[in-house]
Amino acid sequence: MIYPIVIYGSQVLRNKSVEIDATYPDFKKLVDDMWLTLGEASGVGLAAPQIGKNIRMFIVDCTPWAEEVPELADFRRVFVNPEIYERSEQTGLFEEGCLSLPGIHENVSRPVKIRMRYMDENFVEHDEEFEGYPARVIQHEYDHIEGKVFTDHLSPLRRNLLKSKILKLAKGQYRCSYKTK
Repeated sequence: MIYPIVIYGSQVLRNKSVEIDATYPDFKKLVDDMWLTLGEASGVGLAAPQIGKNIRMFIVDCTPWAEEVPELADFRRVFVNPEIYERSEQTGLFEEGCLSLPGIHENVSRPVKIRMRYMDENFVEHDEEFEGYPARVIQHEYDHIEGKVFTDHLSPLRRNLLKSKILKLAKGQYRCSYKTK
């Protein structure tokens, strides 16, 4: 099933998500459906709050950057109950967009390297360091399970300049090529 993407303005995007365990109902189907939804929307990451579920889970697909970075050719991961516990002091700017904020793209500064604990789709624990594109996408999706969106990282001036676009999203005035709610 392809889920509609929740658009900015919905409270579910501002709620902090809760941890889950292997007893979460139909978890494997949820993972499969999230991959289908991400593919339909042509995104590189999707967090559960973006499909209306406030659980600590997201998926990341960095394969679109494989031509530029060959080691990303099979970087498709599921992150359950993640915890970023270390961030590099070095940061980098990168233009981000979000399926929940269609039409808005802004340069966001984030740490270039992170270390985190998480469980995969089989609830196997991992402790890994990520850098580059994976670190960027993971941090973006991690924000969603913390009740944040990428525009929260912009300067007050930049957010103010985007205010009318963001208000239009909240009022349902936007266009995109994927199902939304």
